[in-house]
Amino acid sequence: MRILHTSDWHLGRSLEQVSRLPEQREFIRCLCRIAEEQEADLVLVAGDVFDTCNPSAAAEELFYEALEGLGSRGRRGVVVIAGNHDNPDRLCAASPLARRNGIVLLGYPGSDPGQSGFEAEFADSTVRILQSGAGWLEIQVAGCPHPAVILTLPYPSESRLEEVLTREAEEGRLQKAYSEKIGEIFAELSEKFREDTVNLVVGHLFLRGGRESESERTLQVGGALTVDPGRLPVKAHFAALGHLHRPQAVSGAACPAVYSGSPLAYSFSEAEHTKAVYRIDAEPGLPAEITPLYLDCGRPLRRWVAEQGVEQALKWCRDGRDANAWVDLEIVTDRVLTAEEQRSLRALHSGIIQVRPRIRGDSGEAALPESREGRKIDELFREYYRFRMGGEIPEELMQAFVEILSEEEEDAGDETETA
Repeated sequence: MRILHTSDWHLGRSLEQVSRLPEQREFIRCLCRIAEEQEADLVLVAGDVFDTCNPSAAAEELFYEALEGLGSRGRRGVVVIAGNHDNPDRLCAASPLARRNGIVLLGYPGSDPGQSGFEAEFADSTVRILQSGAGWLEIQVAGCPHPAVILTLPYPSESRLEEVLTREAEEGRLQKAYSEKIGEIFAELSEKFREDTVNLVVGHLFLRGGRESESERTLQVGGALTVDPGRLPVKAHFAALGHLHRPQAVSGAACPAVYSGSPLAYSFSEAEHTKAVYRIDAEPGLPAEITPLYLDCGRPLRRWVAEQGVEQALKWCRDGRDANAWVDLEIVTDRVLTAEEQRSLRALHSGIIQVRPRIRGDSGEAALPESREGRKIDELFREYYRFRMGGEIPEELMQAFVEILSEEEEDAGDETETA
């Protein structure tokens, strides 16, 4: 069986108010093309399909286009689980239509894709769910000599995890550490693995040792929702993971475990990341062959630091440096950038997302920030605008800011009088 693993699409995400949907559409078309060219039998999407729990209509439309292309009219199996950014119910809203095309959408830990009668609903597809239960399914794809048993773990928040465990009414299990709970679930579900099946895991969780980047919104501060990689099922051919945006294999895992990462760079901390999806060739009784397939879709992200000032940055723009990239530009300077200089930079390079001046002091080093204690808020706002935008704030914007402050003070006074 040949499997493709992808995750963390974050459809609808923007970069400093710049929509990435055109690049995401390019990725979806690329992914569908890869699935055809690689003759994939099964696609695993390991969560964070959307960037928010309330995605735009355009983002949802792109998701449905992706399902249609990946499913190839019921010839290819597709299993999608929810991540921490997804609304589980909204992700699964299209399930009645999806199932007719061999596509399984799962929103919660313990979801059973067979609860609603999969025999009839998969009638239009060459993909078959042979059996299923809470947190697992056995799937057969036409042309594959062996079925696959897949353990599924959509984002397991503590509350969702306890709902799964509470079904057995064992209070002692609820008191155990998060990682241990996950391990027990995997241990029980892995009893469904057989010697004559391809055994897979698809989960959206944070394994200890995984390398993060700035574009992820950490599952929980302090690592309380971190899972020991040794808790993965030993007998799995492969664990397809979602949440971390850097493509990476997890060391110390009990089975081959990989984060496919996000298909696009979603923060400038990922400027040097190479993006990928993974191809897995697996058959019963043999180790899986895991191959990264590197992506070249979407615009790259680049960080520029113009140590020699604005003229150096202007020269880079005129020379066509990183012409197709989104650029975070920092300019070392001894003065505030003029509005004209900023307009010139953006006119020469349409991909410049932000321009940040770094002001030198008399010593030639960047000046240390002054204490804000006792400073007036309008002064602080002027300085903040100057720092972020590289120029003076327009008076009409400053006036609007002052008016908003005044209205809030009046509202606060009214509440005090009422009390």
